[in-house]
Amino acid sequence: MSDQEFDRTTVLGKVMMVLHAFTIDDSTLSLAELVRRTSIPKGTLHRVLSDMVAVRMLDRTDAGYRLGGSLFELGMRASVERSLLEVAIPFMEDLYVRTHETVHLGVLDGTEVVYLSKIGGHRQASAPSRIGGRMPVHCTAIGKVLLAHADSDLREQVLSAPLARYTARTMILPGPLRTQLDRIAAEGMAYEYEESATGIVCVAAPVRDGEDVVAAISVTGPSHRFRPDTHATSVRAAADGIGVMLARRTQLFVDTRSSP
Repeated sequence: MSDQEFDRTTVLGKVMMVLHAFTIDDSTLSLAELVRRTSIPKGTLHRVLSDMVAVRMLDRTDAGYRLGGSLFELGMRASVERSLLEVAIPFMEDLYVRTHETVHLGVLDGTEVVYLSKIGGHRQASAPSRIGGRMPVHCTAIGKVLLAHADSDLREQVLSAPLARYTARTMILPGPLRTQLDRIAAEGMAYEYEESATGIVCVAAPVRDGEDVVAAISVTGPSHRFRPDTHATSVRAAADGIGVMLARRTQLFVDTRSSP
């Protein structure tokens, strides 16, 4: 989300601009850097930062400011993502034990994938994904699964916009990508072969809650040893297992609400 979407004249708008000034790669930002990224006058920004520190949205350090613990607490209360994580983590752990490669869980947010969880061991692939981080939908296995099952308007929005090239193998032509998405929708599996990062390959399957695709799960490994197609059955089974548990939770909630 860009800062242009926030009302810069309100306190809330300024708070949101500060929060979104932090990227996935930032641990601490100085006051000067926050001034540069938000364009909020230094005096005004200092007052906003002080208020945010007081309520633990930010922590003050010798090097500047970092995101505070209260944001993590609030994030973990987000009901949809929390429920999904609670159900998915055991299946992700099983999938990791079975493959000993990096396992991801991601959801669709606009035209990007947001990674909710990542499990990997000491030899995990050097993938660009991070928990809470984002990647484009067109060049990741999870992204292509989610885009293939998204509504037609979103699919056309992605296909009609310029597709960024991340490696020599990134698919940037809308025609071939459209064909691939149609196949993914029909088969229920997606693959990535060094499209988001050189040396990385991946296989992903959709996670359904009833008829709706709410997430996707994947296994990623280095191209020199990992063969995605040999793990497709395991990934699909994990995705289906998560979906069954989500459906049971939904039905239990409905039954509870309808009981006298």
